[in-house]
Amino acid sequence: MSSLAQKQSARLKRQARVRKKITGSPARPRLNVFRSARHIYAQLIDDTTGVTLVAASTVMDGVAEGLGHTGNIEAAAKVGAEIAKKALEKEITTVVFDRNGFLYHGRIKALAEAARENGLSF
Repeated sequence: MSSLAQKQSARLKRQARVRKKITGSPARPRLNVFRSARHIYAQLIDDTTGVTLVAASTVMDGVAEGLGHTGNIEAAAKVGAEIAKKALEKEITTVVFDRNGFLYHGRIKALAEAARENGLSF
């Protein structure tokens, strides 16, 4: 098994372990985060109906403007601020944070802290 396959397998194990314990509801949706080498994505999900309520990513217009590279901490913080702004527009203030098996540091941490600073609580 290659080291990339081992890393992926470990992340998927962490993802399953976390996902067992948390679910999103209409009152407190799940803030799901996914990161790739080039981009970072965040969405608020109501797991009771399986609907994405709000989404933000570095792929979207307006978020990536002014950023030289979209796979860094600065870009993640901008996505966190954007997801919080959109959530507050829909009157969502509390969420359950789902790090999706990624370790809580670097870009994941920057996104979470930016979301908290802009009005979300979790």
